[in-house]
Amino acid sequence: MFQTDNAAGDIIAQQAAGSKSFFDSLKGLSFDDALSTIANGIVHFSFKVLIAILVFYVGKFIIKKIYGLVRSIMVNRKVDASLTTFVLSLVNMLLFFILIITIIGILGIETSSFIAIFASAGVAIGMALSGTLQNFAGGVLILLIKPYKVGDLIEVQGFTGTVKEIQIFNTVINTADNKQIIIPNGGLSTGTINNYSKEDYRRLEWKVGLSYGNDAAKAKEVILGMLDEEETVVKDNPAMPTFVGLGELADSSIVFTVRAWVKSGDYWTLFFRMNERFYNELPEKGFAFPFPQLDVHLADVPEGMCLNNK
Repeated sequence: MFQTDNAAGDIIAQQAAGSKSFFDSLKGLSFDDALSTIANGIVHFSFKVLIAILVFYVGKFIIKKIYGLVRSIMVNRKVDASLTTFVLSLVNMLLFFILIITIIGILGIETSSFIAIFASAGVAIGMALSGTLQNFAGGVLILLIKPYKVGDLIEVQGFTGTVKEIQIFNTVINTADNKQIIIPNGGLSTGTINNYSKEDYRRLEWKVGLSYGNDAAKAKEVILGMLDEEETVVKDNPAMPTFVGLGELADSSIVFTVRAWVKSGDYWTLFFRMNERFYNELPEKGFAFPFPQLDVHLADVPEGMCLNNK
């Protein structure tokens, strides 16, 4: 703030000094000479104003051409729409700032002082809006490195949803129950992001428990056959094998670990369908599911002893 006040004071002092020197030049002149000097000054300043106006319109035309050129390049290269909008806004703002500084210089005003004011004001605003600027920087980083894009299913900061918008300061996602969540970009750019849509394929996993006494080898064969009947399951790809194995000997069941690969869009559809198939078809094929059991053994009570609550 002190730097801003000093810079503004410098400009006022320069303008005051310029006015003083102009009026000092009129001292000792006759009325006609003073009037001629003032007229020359007005003409000179008017000439500067006309040049400044001409430069403004020419500069505005050039900025428009540059803007259109940058836009056409980004559109032709199919750059993300969010990134295109941000870059075009930044280019437009930067070029107009340069144009304004140029016009100020043409009018004879010291530009270094104005630049100092803008720099000092920028520092003050940056300190006051540090959190907002962090979100702005995070938005720029997200747009550049693209950890996710509009339409991706992501999990961030405890929320899971589909990305609807990537704004400069925030990212908007919609959850499965259609709640709109707005998350600041600052945390997203530095935190952990689980992007379910980044890869084309995902691996499904089920835990299927059967009672002790079932034929484990036969159960494995039947489950593999059920998966082989599903068209969405990836087959004949060594990197994405279908797997069934006896994973656990639990208290009342043998638990099979079942894994299969599918396209990301088919993940939940196959997950729920196979749960239904396991429940309905495995008993039909002679396999029993376990349920909690408790064995109670009664000890013989000697004669003459009576258990009661009295």
